[in-house]
Amino acid sequence: QVQLVESGGGLVQAGGSLRLSCAASDSIVRFVAVGWSRQAPGKQRELVAQLTNYGSTNYADSVKGRFTISKDNAKNTVYLQMNSLKFEDTAVYYCYGRLRWGGENYWGQGTQVTVSS
Repeated sequence: QVQLVESGGGLVQAGGSLRLSCAASDSIVRFVAVGWSRQAPGKQRELVAQLTNYGSTNYADSVKGRFTISKDNAKNTVYLQMNSLKFEDTAVYYCYGRLRWGGENYWGQGTQVTVSS
């Protein structure tokens, strides 16, 4: 059972930056994909960014050009750099890892990001 633990959330003013981290209990090179999703109050969870083991990335249109996903295999950690934050980025952010295509995701417990306008 792989455990994922997010950190780095907090309160930031609009226009500011945050970097989220997701530490895995096992080697992340095992994952075919890692990523971040978020859920705002009253809304469904949505994909924010994904990084595959081939190095391809996928971003939600709402964050393109502002957010960057990356990983450090040696540290078993996935990052989400968030710049030019907007009020509508306020949500609980969850990281995930997927061991095989078509398989289920392992999820972290989430970290709150609050952007004040």
